[in-house]
Amino acid sequence: MAFDRMDSATYLASLLAKSFSRALQERGQKLGFAPGQFPVLLELWSEEGLTQKQLLDRMDIEQATMANTLARMERDGLIVRCKHPTDKRAQQIFLTDRAKQMETAAKAAAQAADQSLFSGFRSFERELLLEYMRMAIANGTRN
Repeated sequence: MAFDRMDSATYLASLLAKSFSRALQERGQKLGFAPGQFPVLLELWSEEGLTQKQLLDRMDIEQATMANTLARMERDGLIVRCKHPTDKRAQQIFLTDRAKQMETAAKAAAQAADQSLFSGFRSFERELLLEYMRMAIANGTRN
């Protein structure tokens, strides 16, 4: 049996993620952040002062990707790094006032991007799809 990518959940999930990223890019660019920065912003809006290692553990991305993302965020004036009070090797990451002030608008932009992907879905269809996605993600973490 031949592999049909349009019957592959992982392939379709990848396309969905790319579509969300493009939709968020358009909205986020106006606010001053990139789609790859949004997950870091979400973590820091939830809890500031995290270290790079803590962000890595929470987000499950490659170390080099995180380092590059943080460097861009620092360059873009979204974060500042401060020496950790008890670990001389680590730095804590804090949001700038600019990043704090964009939280509501950035979350609204992400919500609008999300809703654009679910255009034409009935409420129960959207909820069912989200539940199936959560189940698949949970299965992936067990393997």
